Amino acid sequence: MTLTKRLLIIIGTVIILLLIPFTAMQFTDEVNWGVMDFVIMGALLLAMGLLINMIGKRIRKKTSKILLIAAVVVVFMLVWAELAVGLFGTPIAGS
Repeated sequence: MTLTKRLLIIIGTVIILLLIPFTAMQFTDEVNWGVMDFVIMGALLLAMGLLINMIGKRIRKKTSKILLIAAVVVVFMLVWAELAVGLFGTPIAGS
């Protein structure tokens, strides 16, 4: 698969995932995202997708690949939780 096709798949996946909160905002007041929320989450999802793609292409050993991808996903989830609810109370969460 070419780099362009992989990049288009990653970007398409990010757009589809961002459509979930956008659609929810149309039906409920429980989801209240601003433009910066979409920009930040889009950047996080894109970075995660590109890192996973890079790991998948460059790392040959299966166990190393799995561990690195798991680490990327865990870091993404921790950053997401911090930005969403201030899990750790750092300044990036607005605390």
